[in-house]
Amino acid sequence: MRNSTYLKMGLNMLLHSKLRSWLTIIGIVIGVGSVIGIVSLGNAMEANVQSKLAEMDLTKIIISPGYTKASSNIPGPPGMGGSSTDTELTDDDIKALQGLDGIQYISGEISGRESVIYAAQNVTLSITGVDPQVWKYMTSLKTQSGRLLEPADKYVAVIGSGVASGVYDQDIGVNQVITINGKTVRVVGILEEEGGGGDQSIYMPIDGAVELIDDAEKDVYDSITVKAKSEDLVDELTEDIEKKLMVSRHIIQEDDKDFSVTASKSMAESVTKMTGSMTLFLGAIAAVSLLVGAVGIANTMFTSVLEKTKEIGTMKAIGAKNRDILMIFLFNSAMVGLVGGILGVILGTFVSSGLQAMMGSDMADGGGVRFTLMLEGLALAVLIGVISGVVPAFRASKLKPVDALRYE
Repeated sequence: MRNSTYLKMGLNMLLHSKLRSWLTIIGIVIGVGSVIGIVSLGNAMEANVQSKLAEMDLTKIIISPGYTKASSNIPGPPGMGGSSTDTELTDDDIKALQGLDGIQYISGEISGRESVIYAAQNVTLSITGVDPQVWKYMTSLKTQSGRLLEPADKYVAVIGSGVASGVYDQDIGVNQVITINGKTVRVVGILEEEGGGGDQSIYMPIDGAVELIDDAEKDVYDSITVKAKSEDLVDELTEDIEKKLMVSRHIIQEDDKDFSVTASKSMAESVTKMTGSMTLFLGAIAAVSLLVGAVGIANTMFTSVLEKTKEIGTMKAIGAKNRDILMIFLFNSAMVGLVGGILGVILGTFVSSGLQAMMGSDMADGGGVRFTLMLEGLALAVLIGVISGVVPAFRASKLKPVDALRYE
């Protein structure tokens, strides 16, 4: 027989067992749809994470006071995971590190939440004191109006877009004056809108901020930021910083460390690995439904063999070979997988688009289901159909004509 004959007879078998076949196809549809939807969502999440990481400065290294063994392995902000000792970072630490070859810029920062008054409204906001001489070279923040801080500045501020419009009843513009702890501060710049906490922040020269933030002390920092000369030097520089600080702070044992060193690069790598692992895990869960669909196809094919035993005997009696019977049943199971795969791809596309839309505009911009993923899902469905039909088809091909014709 020719392939067109196998296809015709396989299609005929599919059409003449409608309810059972469609129940089996539904299992494949759910399985393929789940896998495509979840994998596509995972790809969109990964693309979204990568786009966010691309905006990060991966040459940054943050030094924060306090240390735990866990803090070096937990992705997140410096100091996350708790600290064993409440210590301070000082100007002496900056001086100790300035001789390291891989450092391009280094500066200390202080932060606190203080009362900020504008247009007779009093709001408590986050204030960060930075070194204006190097901050504009170390930050990835950009202004939508005005300028960043300059070396001669003191009682001036650059504010987030959320502070400029959203916190107060009246919008704050460039050259407007705000009051922090009774001191007037002029706004010289407004940052571009972003999704992070910078929208609600106020940045000031550290000399001015130390006078306005309660408990702040001159030459004592909440964190020290280091910018490496290149991304390739980050790992080596991180180790050098730890060694240098241990020497300068007279620390001998690793367990006695009273500071943490966190590189943006290592944080980005950890987040990427976590996203990939989560996508793989969710895809594996969805694949279980494909296994259920495969069992359904095998069950349907075994039932078809039993129902068509006499027909198989008749076909063999008029000259059909074992290979012909095998191919007819394999084509039938492959068509079940194909139909289920096509509908599953359609379902998965809708599921992925719906989930991305529900998770926000950032995810919705991650793109739809890739064409290659559609083809892979379709091929997987057909493959599952063929594999599930192999044993029943082989069993049908081995039936003896006499036994098949006598079967009741």
